[in-house]
Amino acid sequence: MAKDDESARPAKAKRPIAVALAYDPQFDNDAPKVVASGRGRVAEEILRLAFEKGVKVREDADLAQVLAAVEVDSVIPLEAFMAVAEILAYVYRANNREVPVPPPTPRGQA
Repeated sequence: MAKDDESARPAKAKRPIAVALAYDPQFDNDAPKVVASGRGRVAEEILRLAFEKGVKVREDADLAQVLAAVEVDSVIPLEAFMAVAEILAYVYRANNREVPVPPPTPRGQA
């Protein structure tokens, strides 16, 4: 989950942005996917649900802007991979879980 509080940006509208991601390396050979995205009240509802469910939230204005441009149910863009990987590793460590390594792709099938 990434969020951006645009109130910190004087030239922009004062509407928060929130993006929720999902990733399960056991079942997904794809990258993490955007599963919810919104601005304003929708962003506030995404955040409320995340906090209510105990989902880790990270504030990252630049990443939230990039991910907000991605359609829901689409994989994250290449330029967001490193930042999202760092967030996922943080979430796994915060939950005292080992960071998973996706299964290797057999040669010639990459």
